Amino acid sequence: MIIILSILVYFLLLLGLSWLTSRKADNRDFFSARHSSPWAMVAFGMIGASISGVTFVSVPGMVLSVQMTYLQMCMGYILGYFAVAFVLLPVYYRLRLTSIYTYLQGRLGARSYTTGASFFLIGKMTGSAVKFYVVCMILQRFVLDAYHVPFAVTVSLLVLLIWLYTRRGGIRTLVWTDSFQTLCILATLVLIILSATQALGMSLSEAVSAVAHDARSRIFVFDDWRSTQNFWKQFLSGVFIVVVMTGLDQDMMQKNLTCRTLREAQKDLCSYGFAFLPANLLLLALGVLLALLAQRWGIALPENTDELMLDFTAGGRLGPVVTVLFSIGIVAACFSSADSALTALTTSVCVDLFRSPDDEALRKRTHVIIALVFIAFILVFARLNSTSLLQAVLMLVGYTYGPLLGLFAYGLFTRRGVRDRWVPYVCVASPLLCLAADLLARRYLDYQFGYELLMLNGALTFVGLWLTAERRAGRNA
Repeated sequence: MIIILSILVYFLLLLGLSWLTSRKADNRDFFSARHSSPWAMVAFGMIGASISGVTFVSVPGMVLSVQMTYLQMCMGYILGYFAVAFVLLPVYYRLRLTSIYTYLQGRLGARSYTTGASFFLIGKMTGSAVKFYVVCMILQRFVLDAYHVPFAVTVSLLVLLIWLYTRRGGIRTLVWTDSFQTLCILATLVLIILSATQALGMSLSEAVSAVAHDARSRIFVFDDWRSTQNFWKQFLSGVFIVVVMTGLDQDMMQKNLTCRTLREAQKDLCSYGFAFLPANLLLLALGVLLALLAQRWGIALPENTDELMLDFTAGGRLGPVVTVLFSIGIVAACFSSADSALTALTTSVCVDLFRSPDDEALRKRTHVIIALVFIAFILVFARLNSTSLLQAVLMLVGYTYGPLLGLFAYGLFTRRGVRDRWVPYVCVASPLLCLAADLLARRYLDYQFGYELLMLNGALTFVGLWLTAERRAGRNA
């Protein structure tokens, strides 16, 4: 009951922020916040928007399987954010875009535009629903099952809460609520680390030393090129993941496009890029501390690495205060990623599919429909109830961003036109070829693709567009 009351108080604070920021709001506030957001506020809020509930649970457990090698990818993220800031943002600001996929219409054509927006809608809806499903399952398992609340009711209530505080202000509200949620996530993380340190009987300096000297704190892998954790694979994948899943993602870019000027937006992205590394370092350090605590207490380390965080926090091993903190942290993490996803999906449907950015009635109806579809997707995943199927869904979501990488790279770095009617076929064929390449490499070469498959997917799309292109020059970017 304390957890439930804490979450209700947390939601009331979000609702209060929504009311303060959304009075007399219209479509321009919902879609672009009238380009008046303070860049520092956007940068801080982006940290919470990137740390989903799944990240909050999964990253600490990574130390059990791949040590701290995830930080190699985080280093690549920094370079990726600089690429987005100085390559993509100038284009978006010069064209004054509300939806970033509008660029494809002017550069490549109407079908290219619809194809890019459709890949975003499919990937973002599926990926966000899977992430939100995982968080709903955690709250159901550790809190609401005790009250015999049906899972469908849990999902519907949580999505309703998000809809309530985003329905009027949209992106203008999210700039402020995301900052509040980031503060809650980071404060929760620090307090859980301090609780784990206290449980180990260590001072803070001793805990830092213990983490630094633990074998699970290994960061760099240079000696095995076949490993998915090889430094260059991780680093380059980090660069391209940011370029695609931030720079070519309406959800992540919409907040950045609300800054007053291009220069402020660039400062926002670069600052956030540097902040992402220490945030994930804290999560991984917590994982090492929890592993040390398990060994000291004679607890077997879990085979499912996600269970490490859940066992000590939601499971109550560190006490009821940490359980409450964890609940608030995971709700903050899932709300800050799901609310921006719903807003971005609504924006893309109104602007990209219906081409009606000024129709307020359409925007309100679309926001409701997107929320209902979101609930339906989550309940479908619950019916599947299979980890392997969910992993397959997440893998397919990753494939949807490769064609976006190829489309934008082709538009930005060539002057050739395209045969617009061929673009949808090229963008569907590229992920299928990547899937075939992955299966064949596993079977015949004993090689498993990691995140580098995203680069291959984008390259195949680029080549396909080039081979099917018209010889005349393309439209101006």
